[in-house]
Amino acid sequence: MWKLSRRFSSQSYCEVKFKGFMAEHQYLPHEKQIQEYIKSIEHVKKQSDDNPLVRTELLRLERKLEALKQKVYSELTPWDRVLISRHPKRPHTSDYIRAITTDFFELHGDRTIGDDRAVIGGLAKIDAMPFVLIGQEKGANTEERVACNFGMVSPEGFRKALRLMGIAEQLHLPILILLDTPGAYPGLEAEQRGQGLVIAEAIQKMFSIKTQIIILIIGEGCSGGALGMGVGDVVAMLEHAYYSVISPEGCASILWKDAGKKQEAANALKLNAENLLALNIVDEVISEPLGGAHYDPDSMFLKVKTFVTGKARALQHIPVHILLEQRYAKFRRLGVTSDSPLL
Repeated sequence: MWKLSRRFSSQSYCEVKFKGFMAEHQYLPHEKQIQEYIKSIEHVKKQSDDNPLVRTELLRLERKLEALKQKVYSELTPWDRVLISRHPKRPHTSDYIRAITTDFFELHGDRTIGDDRAVIGGLAKIDAMPFVLIGQEKGANTEERVACNFGMVSPEGFRKALRLMGIAEQLHLPILILLDTPGAYPGLEAEQRGQGLVIAEAIQKMFSIKTQIIILIIGEGCSGGALGMGVGDVVAMLEHAYYSVISPEGCASILWKDAGKKQEAANALKLNAENLLALNIVDEVISEPLGGAHYDPDSMFLKVKTFVTGKARALQHIPVHILLEQRYAKFRRLGVTSDSPLL
């Protein structure tokens, strides 16, 4: 029987991270008006509830707040969506593990150098179905973020992921990979340990893994850090996640020599879910609660759990040789040419 790793306690996710969420919520720039309305409602609530005028005013403000939310979240820019994907309260891989898996048993190390905490992986059950789950982790607080190198995967992390994929292949278990990274670690020591080579080897190897692979982008899916673990039979993303060859800041620094033009870069990169779905780069988009997954994590977890188990059951009926052919053809078809300027 697989045992729950000490690192992933059975305490509920809501108790761990979202207790008193609204009181400590960090608002994004596009939510400024919403924040002001919430402050007004809180002020009115402090008045006597027995006063009919107070109750009437409260109902009016709450109706206006809901209308404002619908308006604000329907007019989000690509850069607003990037900020949502990076929100500090957005659920991370460790949160999904707590919420959607049972009997998770974490496995460590790449059997070469060490263990990269930016990659979490192990054996798990999701709705009684066995999986090998691999995910990129940013950490929830300063200490964890430093330990996880802010989600930037090192060569050991990619080798660790490949080792776990090999175990899944041997045990004939489906693989679930959760992507959430600002990119592979760009430090000198990572290059000295073969960062570029191991990313290329990971991409190549994933085309030949003889079991089902489901990829889900839950936050940032940036550069080789995402692509190095992003080859699968199904590639999906959450509504406010993004998937791009480079971050908007990096793109702006290269094209305009000015990272401040990140909003223009976000527009040009076509990195949002609806753009990528239209270009057939992702196969499916999972809708998020109004404002982002951090506003209603429980509903987000349920949607992800339903999606993953449904796809796994569908893929298990496809013979392995056909699965590999379809996986290869899927990525060979990527790419659209256009005479229209992108910028």
